Formats: sequence, C-alpha cells, structure tokens
Amino acid sequence: MIQLTNLFVIKNDFEILKDLNLEIFQGQNWLVVGESGSGKSTLLDVLASKVFPTRGKFVKKTEIKIVAVGRDYSFHKIVGKAYQYYQQRYNSQDAEIGPTVRETLQNQVLPIGTIDIESVEINPPKYDTKWLIEIAEKMQIDHLLDRKITSLSNGETRRTLIAYALLKKPDVILLDNPFTGLDIESRSKLKLILGNLKKTNVVLVANPADFPQNFENIILMEDGKLKYEGLLSRFWANDYIQKKEIKIPESIFDFHKTTENFTHAIRLVDGKVKYGEKTVLDQINWEVKKGEKWALTGPNGSGKSSLLSLINADNPQGYQNQLFLFDKKRGTGESIWELKQKIGFVSPELQQYFNKQTLVWKVVASGFFDAAGLFRKISEEQTNLVNLYLNLMGIDHLKERPLQHLSNGQQRLVFLARALVKNPPLLILDEPCQGLDYNQMVFFRELLNEISIRLEKTLIFVTHYEDEIPSCVNKRLRLDNGKVIYSGDYFSQA
Repeated sequence: MIQLTNLFVIKNDFEILKDLNLEIFQGQNWLVVGESGSGKSTLLDVLASKVFPTRGKFVKKTEIKIVAVGRDYSFHKIVGKAYQYYQQRYNSQDAEIGPTVRETLQNQVLPIGTIDIESVEINPPKYDTKWLIEIAEKMQIDHLLDRKITSLSNGETRRTLIAYALLKKPDVILLDNPFTGLDIESRSKLKLILGNLKKTNVVLVANPADFPQNFENIILMEDGKLKYEGLLSRFWANDYIQKKEIKIPESIFDFHKTTENFTHAIRLVDGKVKYGEKTVLDQINWEVKKGEKWALTGPNGSGKSSLLSLINADNPQGYQNQLFLFDKKRGTGESIWELKQKIGFVSPELQQYFNKQTLVWKVVASGFFDAAGLFRKISEEQTNLVNLYLNLMGIDHLKERPLQHLSNGQQRLVFLARALVKNPPLLILDEPCQGLDYNQMVFFRELLNEISIRLEKTLIFVTHYEDEIPSCVNKRLRLDNGKVIYSGDYFSQA
C-alpha cells in the first residue's frame, strides 16, 4: 500500500528523517517507537501527506485513503467555529448548549454559506445512520451520541475522535500517542479496541507499556533513521530500553541552598470548588507537611486538576476556601507571584500554551520569574544554572532553537528544567512524564528522586502510570468524583 524509498526530510535546516526505506502492506498494523526527537511524529506526518520529502520518494496506491487523528486529541479545530456559532445564536457562553457527539460525528455543526447567523442552517447528516451506529458501537461510544462534546472525559474524547476518523472508511489510520493522559480503565479499553480493528490498518506511536494485542510489526526510530523494522516477535525491548546513569553535578547543590521555613506547604480544610450546579471538589481535607512526597491519583475527571489550580493560585475560588499555603491563609496579603515563586510547576497545559517561538534557554530561564517568556536580563549565576540544567536534561544542544522546533518529549524536558531551576520548596508535577519515551521517563524519575531527597523538596506528583512515580514518594491522595477516597501511606494503596 505504501512505500518510502531513500526518503529524507529537512526542516529548519535540520535533518529530521534520514534515508528511510519502508514498505507497508495491506493487513499490517505497525507500532512506532523511539526516543523523543527520533522522528516518529514526522514519519506519521509524511504518511499523512502533511510533510513532503526533501529527497527520496513517498508512494502510495491511488485508491488508498490515509487518515491521521490530530495529535492534540481535542475537538477544538473540528468544532471551534460551531461554539462561536452557538454562542452568538443563543447569546450564551454555556458550553452545554454546544453540539452533541452525534452532530459532531455527522459534520452537522459547522455554519455554512454565510456569516449571517440567523440564516445559517445546520448541515444535513453526512453518514448513514446504520454506519454511524456501527462505528459508535465499535468504539464503545454509542451511549454518548446525545451527550455534549464538552462533557466527555479524556478517554471518551479519544474514542470519539477515532470514530470520527473511522467514519471516513480509511484504509490506514495514524495515531500519535493516543494513550497519553488516560487513566488505567480508559487505556485498557482503547488498547482492546485498537487491537480488534479488522478492516483498517493502524500505524501507532506508543510506548511499550501501551502496545495493543494483534500488532505484529514494529519500527524503532533512532536519530531520524530506522534502527529496526520488522516483526514485533523478533524485537527485544532490552534493545530499546537503556539505563542511563544519573550524574548530578555538585555545583547544582552548591547553587541551591534551602532557606524556606514553614511547617505545612499545603493545608486545605473542607475544600470545595463549584461551577454553577456542578460540584467539582467536595469536602477536601488535605495536609502536606514540609518535605513530604505525595502521589495524587484518580481517574480522569476526578478533580485532580481543579485541586492543583487551587494550590497553584490559579483558581479564584481559592479565596473562598480555608486554604493555607506555606503556613499563610490564602488571601491574607500575599501576592500570586510571591506564592508562585515558591512553587515549581509542570503541566500539559503550561506546555501547550507557552509561546512556541521562545528559544529553549529562555524558556528555562523564565522559570526564575514565573513568566511566559524571558523579559529581563538574567545574572551570570542564573545563566550558569540554566546551562547546568540543560546539560543535566541532555538538551544543551537544543538551547538556541525555538521551542516549536523540538519534539513533544524534548519540550517536556525543557519545562521540567524550567520548574527545577529556581529551586522552589514545593514541586507540583502534573503528569510530568507525558510525552517522554520510556528511557527519558526512567531517567527523569531517578533524577527527580535524587533531587527531591538531596534538596528536601516537598513533592506532589500526578500520574496515571504507577511506574513513573519516584521511589521517594511515600504518601498518596486518591480522588474520585471530586471526593477523597484515600489519604495516607502510599504503599497501602499501591
């Protein structure tokens, strides 16, 4: 179906793919693995005809239809205009008045023909109802068809997006890390579904822990080249997983001298967050003492992000709660910036919305000032510390590149360095390993473990993957449906 011959891709004066030769035949499902920056996503972009070869050939049979599912796994681009349409038509900001899953899948939500809102009509259904139901059942979303798109969980959204692609009857579907950010149940469900697709071939970028069944072929990318291409049964994970030695320069510890004096980093009494009639957090009681290491866990939609927004001083409802940060009640005179100076924060949202034209070293240096960019000159000592962390993360060779020229995993390492560089007493890491390959995850886990212990950090670590949690973590808070269902010793709820 598809053939790549001596294929090169050069972007921004850098060779991303180098001398690729690959054949994909009908009936084959392919896994794609490799370190961040090895060219996995660019390979998918070539197959989707979003990126064209600089040299060499990409040939596919004329009748072959290839569909890529957007790697941000959101409906923003698909229904963005529809939200504006609904809001203008009904004079409402309420997302509950937006399109349903059925309307979205049927391409009925985009205004057509005119900008005059009053004369716009909804598009007629694009697909036969029987075909829609068949795909919806296959993706286990048939019970969601009359729900609003905005009400879906992460896992439900992923399955709906894949259904959106399958309705087009593709011969090949391209998926780039669709398991990212999903809880255990959602990952298991999606793996089972992908492993049982019969009529559509799948090319899937994923970590080994998320390999579905019935995938027989694998590609290992390394520095833009195919290091291995063939049967999964002949691929040994040990050839891919490499143990990196952790060597932290003592100069980092010389720079970082802990001076903060407090008993509790966080104390929340009967915490509550409510939007309209929906209670997101209900009666949350949580104490995090100085130096404690906590894992914050729970399924998608359990309230983890809302709890973090309170602590990180991003949620205005923090003033309505009995919330104490570093022994001071929220709203008793401290500024948001004084609080943020004491918190090192990483989240998928921070990475998503940061200015992607910012140079890598400036992104890291912006962590000194908790700004979305570098707007002032840094000292020689701060410059040295930025360079130390860039070298420690193995990304010093990328320091003069804009953020947008890096892979997702490389960007994540930049933001991890940004969180650590100012030596905050409290680290809040919301899915910090999202986008990292397995080797990078292991490296960062061990690095964070040593830094947290040596510098006596207070740590809150959020993840859906137990193997990402550093061994120094000994406390766990588990949420479900906005309530605490467990708080205590980590190992009792492992």
